[in-house]
Amino acid sequence: MEEIWQGKKENQHTAEVGMGNGASERWNAAISNLSEMGSTLDSLQKLLLQKAVYVDEEAFAQASTNSVQARNAVALERRVKTLERELDAAITASACARTEKRQAEAGQRAAEARTQEVLKELENTTKIFELYMEELRTKHEEIAKKDGEIKVLQAIIQTLSKGTAGNSSQKNL
Repeated sequence: MEEIWQGKKENQHTAEVGMGNGASERWNAAISNLSEMGSTLDSLQKLLLQKAVYVDEEAFAQASTNSVQARNAVALERRVKTLERELDAAITASACARTEKRQAEAGQRAAEARTQEVLKELENTTKIFELYMEELRTKHEEIAKKDGEIKVLQAIIQTLSKGTAGNSSQKNL
């Protein structure tokens, strides 16, 4: 890997000739960073080779299976937590719905009670109105009866007045 970097440095040097001073500095800084990254990568590779554990296929297969099962367990645990949250939300919504239903039923009962009160008041008012109407009919009948009596009395008075007037005229003859 070092050889590749050496080749790039040589190509960089030829490219620097055509650039300005500020661009050259940035280019050098970038190359320096890349060189550091390369050496860090080499160190990491050596460390991994030293710490690497080599296992047979059976152990690798078992470890792979365990890894898959662990990932599935984590996924299932997340799903369970999600379902628990959904269940909690559904329970809360159900409780709210029950409360609203109770309030609506209480409101309906109150409205029905008020309706019954209004109906009783209306029935009472109707009975009172019927009594007043009956009283008015009775008074109208009394008035009609008295009117008839008055007419009879007027007729009698007229008859008597004609008779008295007739008797006075006969006396004068």
